[in-house]
Amino acid sequence: MNVQSNPRSGGNWEQIRGRLDENAAFNGMRGTPYYADAVYEQFSRAEYDRRYAALRGKMKELSLDAVIVPGGPSHWSFGGGMLWLTGHWEWHALASYVLVPLEGEPTLVYSMGGTHCEAVRREVSGAVTDVRNSRSGKYAEVMVERLKELGLERGRIGLLEVDPRHRDHMPVNQHQSLRAGLPEAEIVLTYGIMHELLSIHSPEELDCVRKAGKLCEDAMHALVARARPGIPEYKLRAAAGAAIMEGGGDVDFLIIGTTPMANPSMVFGNPRPSNRIMQQGDIVNMEIAASYRGYTAQIGSPVCIGEPPADIRRFWDDIAKPGFELMAKTMRPGATVEDIRVAGDFFRQNGAQSRPIHAHGIDIVTDGPHIFKEATHAEPFERVLKPGMVIMPEPNPIRADGMFGMFVGHTYIITNTGSECVDNFPLELVVAG
Repeated sequence: MNVQSNPRSGGNWEQIRGRLDENAAFNGMRGTPYYADAVYEQFSRAEYDRRYAALRGKMKELSLDAVIVPGGPSHWSFGGGMLWLTGHWEWHALASYVLVPLEGEPTLVYSMGGTHCEAVRREVSGAVTDVRNSRSGKYAEVMVERLKELGLERGRIGLLEVDPRHRDHMPVNQHQSLRAGLPEAEIVLTYGIMHELLSIHSPEELDCVRKAGKLCEDAMHALVARARPGIPEYKLRAAAGAAIMEGGGDVDFLIIGTTPMANPSMVFGNPRPSNRIMQQGDIVNMEIAASYRGYTAQIGSPVCIGEPPADIRRFWDDIAKPGFELMAKTMRPGATVEDIRVAGDFFRQNGAQSRPIHAHGIDIVTDGPHIFKEATHAEPFERVLKPGMVIMPEPNPIRADGMFGMFVGHTYIITNTGSECVDNFPLELVVAG
């Protein structure tokens, strides 16, 4: 592809190397020697070809000439379709965007220019070669220019969600600029495309899920090693996060909380780990999500600081562990989301209650199917478990008085013959301290 230099944003290396103190030159640089020796893991060319072919098949089904695929840093996006198509995870901006025409080369519009953009070009070289900076947030203007280059100024353009869970699309200013720049185009909001394409994972993707599972396991061991009287909750977060990053991953979320076992007042970990100082006789509840190259695994298992009293041990032995094992038995091809829901009836049948959510799927991050105590929310293509799906059974039984609970969760890959748990952390009431 012949990429034209934009006179408003610098030029190639030989044109700008002697005037790097000029904003236009620096921010528009391309073809530099910078980061030429950087090493990034890449999916195979065949894997990226598979992804683009799958997306374009969906585009044909919806009569779309091009799609704009965002991805941002929020949990409900965590790179989203933009990461899936390019390998880039965005942390600078609300979202960056990859423009995919039905025919022709895709273009990544990245938030930053200059050396930041050059590093991203190295990072995504296995997937896309046309990476353009947003010119200080003028994403839509850059995409309008590219669509005109492709001759699609009168085309039917699909917009995928920035945040699929909350059905949020690009910000209104970008949408207005897109409409103003393409007055004869038809701009269409779409929903759920990426989740459908990611419901069944490829072998290369599943290897990343397995690596994320190992990072979850490492994070749990680091948390257990750090859990001692006199330590504030947030240092458990630091220990778990460090283990994930030391293993080459990214933190999706770290939900960690503590409460006294003798007088508990917590049913789920704290989404905002605090300065509370842990004491002998506390219990730690957590849910941890680690990401590897954009693919997430999750884990959680209670940790006691000191030997648990008899009632806490009974709650684990009689309620939490067997309830989780019932759900784990449903992790097999041909099982239905309703089978998972019915397994969760165990808690009420045995005198306990639970958080409403019992299990969910993972595409890149938490997504459907969602299995609640009262009902299941699932698309038709995910109502029956199939090989390649990733499911997180995560029952959180709660004592009848509502004052104490235990979160238990492990990530499973559905296989041809059953399932594979992606971590080896023991299913037992762990004692630390």
